[in-house]
Amino acid sequence: MRNYQDMVFTTAARLLADDAQAEDIAQEVFVKAHRHFGMLAASPTAGGWLKTVTTHLCLNHLSRYRRRWSFFSELRAGGDEDGGGEREFAAPDTFFAGMDAAERRQRVEQALARLPANQRVPLVLYHFDELPYEEIARRLGISLAKTKTDIHRGRLALAKSLQPHA
Repeated sequence: MRNYQDMVFTTAARLLADDAQAEDIAQEVFVKAHRHFGMLAASPTAGGWLKTVTTHLCLNHLSRYRRRWSFFSELRAGGDEDGGGEREFAAPDTFFAGMDAAERRQRVEQALARLPANQRVPLVLYHFDELPYEEIARRLGISLAKTKTDIHRGRLALAKSLQPHA
């Protein structure tokens, strides 16, 4: 448990943007791990199993409360008819100048937590869990176009949130 507790909690916190809920999910993950201890004790893939279980439990938790999500991303803004394709939003070289890695990570985590769930969850699954669009759409039970749109809008909102304020 000690070897994986940070990874499990961080995964849950990124997806849920709520530390209390992430702690509950982490506890549930380790209860499941305890039930499967015989299989996991000597397994070289225990970390992957724990991350997968964490992701599934978070997605299940979010889908239970999906009615509370605001799906503004389903409404198309003028000129955004392509569903948000593969676009990169490069930050200037000076964007994180003078910040150490821990401070950068903290700013990104805080900005992620401020995103609405319908943008944050697909963005985390794509960039942190490296899942393809099709798998994200399948797991979230939404269309591929909506997945791409949510990731695109999440990137825009994240970039805006991370911009230094004048």
